[in-house]
Amino acid sequence: MASSLVANRFAFVLLKTEKTVAKFHSFPLSERLRLRPCKFKTKNQFTTNCCVSSAHDEKYSNKQVISVTPPLYDYILRNVREPEILRQLREETAGMRGSQMQVSPDQAQLLAMLVQILGAQRCIEVGVYTGYSSLAIALVLPESGCLVACERDARSLEVAKKYYERAGVSHKVKIKHGLAADSLKALILNGEASSYDFAFVDAEKRMYQEYFELLLQLLLQIRVGGIIVIDNVLWHGKVADQMVNDAKTISIRNFNKNLMEDERVSISMKEVQDA
Repeated sequence: MASSLVANRFAFVLLKTEKTVAKFHSFPLSERLRLRPCKFKTKNQFTTNCCVSSAHDEKYSNKQVISVTPPLYDYILRNVREPEILRQLREETAGMRGSQMQVSPDQAQLLAMLVQILGAQRCIEVGVYTGYSSLAIALVLPESGCLVACERDARSLEVAKKYYERAGVSHKVKIKHGLAADSLKALILNGEASSYDFAFVDAEKRMYQEYFELLLQLLLQIRVGGIIVIDNVLWHGKVADQMVNDAKTISIRNFNKNLMEDERVSISMKEVQDA
């Protein structure tokens, strides 16, 4: 595995009725945590800091939070049930440019489990890359299920299509090559609003608000329970650093603020360590 760990965070969005109010539980780590550093070495003799953090505000009940160190992350990965076809795709992708964009096995396992818990039949992925997360989802969809996979990079899609075929799930996947926003708008114009159960977003960060609004139209709104999962809303920790104000970071901060105030949905943000 890689020697460094990058902190990302998923935002889980649950569609609700108009009468319900969104609730979100989180805290600004940079302001509320006391950090106690310690050192360790990985198998690659890479030395870094790990932290045991204590939320000292009384309303957080002095809860301790540990960072995910490389040895601990190795342990997590040893307890991931990764199908052989996904392992092959992951290893092929590792040698490609931009391989850091691929979700980790523990993330993909979580996405697949959410689809299974929801009993989803129709899913959307915004940002496919080489298809690791979409393949994980397609593998657990029923034979009658459908996953719309939106990706603008043709070269990455060729790898994804190869593995959809190898896994025998090509019939479940509808590839949309082009700008994701255009693909989502086309689905709506095609009369597919309120017909999807689940969506995963891992694409252009400055487009998150537009993707979200389009997906709200596409996901089931006639009942409570449609889920949107949005990756990178912590953005490598930059959102909590007020000294970082590039366009992508600002757009994610604004998106998170809008989501916090959006009473159409219930939300939860979950920190995930992404190697």
